[in-house]
Amino acid sequence: MKAFLIALALGCTQAVFAQDLPSKPLTPTQYQEVAKTQKGILVDVRTPEEFAQGHLKKARNLDYRGGVFAQQLESLDKSKTYYLYCASGNRSGKALQLMKEAGFEHVYNIGGFTALQAAGLPTKTPKAQPKQ
Repeated sequence: MKAFLIALALGCTQAVFAQDLPSKPLTPTQYQEVAKTQKGILVDVRTPEEFAQGHLKKARNLDYRGGVFAQQLESLDKSKTYYLYCASGNRSGKALQLMKEAGFEHVYNIGGFTALQAAGLPTKTPKAQPKQ
């Protein structure tokens, strides 16, 4: 009975997250919990320059401000789950709205890169150049 209640609580929590997504990004901890059961694709919606300075491992870069974001969405599988992040959670929230309007059903805003990095999520950063 206890296991059933825990499972029910987790299921309800995930449903609440999905409803609150446009205005409320998932915290890094919430993202890690949801990602355990919903494997998905990490999408960094920052500029290529920001992405090059460091990003989450396995993330792909789709620049929200680059002028072709809506066109790039056409090449994505709408049945898959996507986890969006940017510098602060603002652009990823706007990107989430566009994706929802385009018919994507499983899209999560996981907030800002700095918070995700501080929470210990694996990142890829540029290698330091050797001193001359």
